[in-house]
Amino acid sequence: MKIINVASARPNFMKVAPLLEEYKHHESIEAQLLHTGQHYDYEMSKIFFDELGIPEPDHHLGVGSGTHAEQTAKVMVEFERVLEKERPDWVVVVGDVNPTMACTIVSKKMGVRVAHVEAGLRSYDRNMPEEINRVLTDSIADLLLTPSIDGNMNLIKEGIPEEKIRFVGNIMIDTLFTMRKRSGESMILSDLGIARKGYALVTLHRPSNVDQESTLSSFVEILNHTSGDLPLVWPVHPRSKSRAEQFGLWERLKDIENLHLLEPVGYLDNVSLMHNARLVLTDSGGIQEETTALGVPCLTARENTERPITITEGTNTLVGTDKENILKHIKKHLQNGVTDTQELPKPLYWDGKTAKRIVSAIMAFGRADGL
Repeated sequence: MKIINVASARPNFMKVAPLLEEYKHHESIEAQLLHTGQHYDYEMSKIFFDELGIPEPDHHLGVGSGTHAEQTAKVMVEFERVLEKERPDWVVVVGDVNPTMACTIVSKKMGVRVAHVEAGLRSYDRNMPEEINRVLTDSIADLLLTPSIDGNMNLIKEGIPEEKIRFVGNIMIDTLFTMRKRSGESMILSDLGIARKGYALVTLHRPSNVDQESTLSSFVEILNHTSGDLPLVWPVHPRSKSRAEQFGLWERLKDIENLHLLEPVGYLDNVSLMHNARLVLTDSGGIQEETTALGVPCLTARENTERPITITEGTNTLVGTDKENILKHIKKHLQNGVTDTQELPKPLYWDGKTAKRIVSAIMAFGRADGL
């Protein structure tokens, strides 16, 4: 059984790493890795390959940035050539980025089965490009591998046959737990001169938060206000830095005392920063999950989330983008003091064994269809 695994944005690497490792235990599987090149930057991506033990990709499409249409079109053209050459039995796509949708469409038109890892997540906000990618991918994929039970319910509600859905758990947690054991190797806290539980971690990169000057300016004020009470660490995404420079906000950020502005960090350093933070302020989907698994309080600066289980069964609070509301929640957490939530129960199947369940599901599905 030949399986091509598609990865593009940095969070994808964390999702394919456990799968690539699990495939090694199955002689009947020939696994290949395809890197589309979305947001490709050597410093951002290569360190993830090294730290996660991911081999060099078998295929690299080299697709750079561009509009949604340009990026999707480039991926489709290049990926079609790969499928014509390799003729795989399965294509595994992960997450909700543009190449996830693009590769799914090409695969289905060429008669290749598709398994979608992280299927069924819904924000029900069609203004989010990621939501469009999720809905379209799930509507035509052959095997839908969900990270939480609410994903199953979302898919069934959309008319997806139940026999195509498998609840397997959260693949991100496989990598997180592996790297958490190694987080002591990271020297980032000592390099920054900050103490465990003595700082807040910030990650902001979504277009809705950084592409409008007024919104980004509001976040600068939030960080300036909060830094007086607690040191802040922000590994700045290139998009966020570019917009801050464009709006004349970068110098203001650099002038904020107790705000550590970092280049994008490797995953090992990122896990250490999350695991040891007193609080995380983010707009990332993956970090909502990772903080829940680590038991770290998380404030999500968005109006909705496709990961509601991190609220109902985790440590996440949806705080929107209103400055006063965010500051109110930050103040509340600081007043409550440090609480040890790391041993709280985690959502079902967030146990580090999701890759095994995914590979078993693909093999079983393949046998049922005569592969």
